[in-house]
Amino acid sequence: MTSFKIGSRSIGAGSPPFIIAEMSGNHNQSLDVALQIVEAAAKAGAHALKLQTYTADTMTLDLEHGEFFIKDPASLWAGSSLYALYEKAHTPWQWHAPIFARARELGMLAFSTPFDESAVDFLESLDVPAYKIASFENTDLPLIRRVAATGKPLIISTGMASIAELDESVRAAREAGCKDLVLLKCTSTYPASPENSNILTIPHLRELFGCEVGLSDHSMGVGVSVAAVALGATLVEKHFTLDRAAGGVDASFSLEPAELHSLVVETERAWQALGQVHYGATEAERQSVLYRRSLYVTRDMAAGEVFSRDNLRAIRPGLGLAPKHIDAVLGRCARQALKRGTALDWAFVE
Repeated sequence: MTSFKIGSRSIGAGSPPFIIAEMSGNHNQSLDVALQIVEAAAKAGAHALKLQTYTADTMTLDLEHGEFFIKDPASLWAGSSLYALYEKAHTPWQWHAPIFARARELGMLAFSTPFDESAVDFLESLDVPAYKIASFENTDLPLIRRVAATGKPLIISTGMASIAELDESVRAAREAGCKDLVLLKCTSTYPASPENSNILTIPHLRELFGCEVGLSDHSMGVGVSVAAVALGATLVEKHFTLDRAAGGVDASFSLEPAELHSLVVETERAWQALGQVHYGATEAERQSVLYRRSLYVTRDMAAGEVFSRDNLRAIRPGLGLAPKHIDAVLGRCARQALKRGTALDWAFVE
């Protein structure tokens, strides 16, 4: 068994999918907006709220040329330096405590993604219940080892990582003390298209690494996430915002409150629908068996009259002989007079 708990929440196939609302930089540098996001996530039914813990200086260098400047016209962040982007997107560290406190008051777990060891030290001082490693850091083995050494559950996004790279990351985590691990299938494009999501990887990840699996979903809507649950995902993370139109570094591929609520509801329905391999009527279907077709007398018949297609048909409901017996009955005689609407029984056949 690979199931475990984060706080009071069970993560595993025997529990509803664990839904994480990722705030990222959608607070637009307003603590009030950040707290509104927390409240909206709780109201929508999310089980956890997640932040990202870094500063522009812990992420990159303050340079505006070469590889430090985003030139790709297809990028949401084209025309910005990496430093300026992270300065705009980061969540001030002094906000973490009030954000986490508000989440806990509303019944949600709260934790974060650290991007360097100083962030891990800071988050440990806040006693977070788990950690997330982002896709772009899933090859940062020293960071993974530092997080794993806390002994807390570790969630790793697998975006862009080869099997060999993931093997290194998982080995590093386990050797450093991680016992409770989730690998999230992730496509590191923003937004990700359904065609590029490849969620058939999810059961393969479970088979390869013997851990819990899930999805970090950057696609639009909830369809990919619901499908992922059908393939065994026990955790789903989605970026969340109050209003995409209000902007925010990740707002364009984030869910709004009604959509997050739909994600919570529909992934749980998908999980409930998995059930087990089963054939035949379930207990809930037993009454429905009545409405199968069966053989009925369709006009009054005298004793000794021959059964024919004029007086015998397969109709609903299902209290008579099964339709498969009609050829064995046709041409034989009625033992007794039969009224129209009589469910046929072998006792009525000569």
